[in-house]
Amino acid sequence: MLYVVPTPIGNLEDITLRALDVLRKVSLILAEDTRTSFVLLKHYDIHTPLRSHHKFNEHRTCEREADEIAAGKEVALISDAGTPGISDPGFMLVRACIQKGAEVQCLPGPTAFVPALVSSGLPCDRFFFEGFLPQKKGRQTRLQQLAGLEHTFILYESPYRLVKTLQQLAEHLGTDRQASVSREISKLHEDTQRGTLAELITHFTTQPPKGEIVIVVAGNNKTAILAE
Repeated sequence: MLYVVPTPIGNLEDITLRALDVLRKVSLILAEDTRTSFVLLKHYDIHTPLRSHHKFNEHRTCEREADEIAAGKEVALISDAGTPGISDPGFMLVRACIQKGAEVQCLPGPTAFVPALVSSGLPCDRFFFEGFLPQKKGRQTRLQQLAGLEHTFILYESPYRLVKTLQQLAEHLGTDRQASVSREISKLHEDTQRGTLAELITHFTTQPPKGEIVIVVAGNNKTAILAE
């Protein structure tokens, strides 16, 4: 059995009792960064052995890990924060386990884009999750495609690239498109700023952000009207 276990994105108390039970009972925890995960495990007095599983080694190790799981080993997969597989390693191991006939269970739990989406005040009945934009090749093409989406869409971004990304969004979507920027979700200095892209650019130019960033952008109303 492979258990995919979401871990807190901020407050260490944002973890389920079931997740803690799984982390205690499995024989191995695969962690994106063992140093980061050790803090969580120490907080809850969990002593299950850790092994590194990250984007730099998963191509080499996922087959071996999947073979062990298929042979009967119970393993938990965690990332530094949130749900593995959502902009974090996880997909390759899940796929390998399924291909080898091993059972996979993904526990419900934290992921950054859901609270950011709900607290944005933008429509969330239908939405598109983009994650991180390409940093170079294909970035402009992807922005052009996102500009035509009718539904709210969600981006992850580094605080160091936030203003640049907002400026690029404004170029392709217009400065008056509504959006929100959430940072440090579930942490002490959690903050969400809402407004037009122009207003957000001004705010974060004068007040450089810190922490993990989630951008939520309104859909293209003109496209929706034309579709009707």
